[in-house]
Amino acid sequence: MKKAISDLTPTQRAEIDALSALPDDKIDTREMTEQRDWNSARRGALFRPVKQQITLRLDADLIDWFRRRPLREEGYQTSINRALREYVEQHDRDG
Repeated sequence: MKKAISDLTPTQRAEIDALSALPDDKIDTREMTEQRDWNSARRGALFRPVKQQITLRLDADLIDWFRRRPLREEGYQTSINRALREYVEQHDRDG
């Protein structure tokens, strides 16, 4: 069930106002869920790129490390995706 703007607490309104004032490149979208409905995305809903299935060969010890590490309610593939995204973002800033 969606909340109407009138249902928000003053704290929630302040958080939304603060986020609205930020430039798009300063908002961290890594924790957001995918947006599959393009029409609502054009209306201002949050969007996250849809994942693409590929075959990728990684060293067994790397996969084992990601599988064994403590999870934050996410699977090892999501953890690998997050690590790759952080690497790319770091190197985009360097280059």
